[in-house]
Amino acid sequence: MEAAVEIHREQDAAAVAEAAARLWAHEAQAAPSIRGVFRVALSGGKTPELLLRLLSEERFRTLPWDKTEVYWTDERYVPHDHEESNYGLARELLLDHVPVPKDSIHPMPTGSGDPLRDAADYEDIMRRAFSDQAWPRFDLVILGLGEDGHTASLFPGDPALSEQTRWVAAARSPKGIRDRLTLTVPAINAARLKLFLVCGGEKSAILKAVWGPPARRPLPAQLISDCLALADRAAAARLHAQGAG
Repeated sequence: MEAAVEIHREQDAAAVAEAAARLWAHEAQAAPSIRGVFRVALSGGKTPELLLRLLSEERFRTLPWDKTEVYWTDERYVPHDHEESNYGLARELLLDHVPVPKDSIHPMPTGSGDPLRDAADYEDIMRRAFSDQAWPRFDLVILGLGEDGHTASLFPGDPALSEQTRWVAAARSPKGIRDRLTLTVPAINAARLKLFLVCGGEKSAILKAVWGPPARRPLPAQLISDCLALADRAAAARLHAQGAG
């Protein structure tokens, strides 16, 4: 399966973050006038860090943060104050610096000792927020791309990848902190805008594998349909110019 994707080339990681911040600002301003709220799901990893830092700058203070609800695409199963916590990173770089109401920030729970239970609890939170919808219609989902083709915490071969009914699943990483929580493929695909941020020459091979010729075995990122990717020139170096901005 090959994802339907629009790829925009940017000069470098800073330009990727700038373009992503402009897209965030556009969606954050448009959504409340239509639906009364802007709902975004954040990812972890190094690539979104520049985006989070940018959004904390003074020029973005006028965004309707009071009408913003923040969720996460995935989380390492660690305490929220752990150095590997995706929530902790977002709090440090962005959420401590912008006036998002505390009750509008929804980190994935990681405290029960049971990832399956915490995945179900997070799904309950999301189902209450999206009570009139079959799947969670986030206005924006920020995604990364791992060198093995994973996105969120959807890893090749993991059972979470084939989940078709749950919104949130427990997952296992092949390395690093093994236990994870993740949005499922259908939950991510329900978003209005799915935005991949891909930077660095080390991502050029997997970027070509995911959005170049179809891979023999589908990679997790290929299951995300109708998405937009912002890639710096190093990451996009192996792609043909056709179909890329």
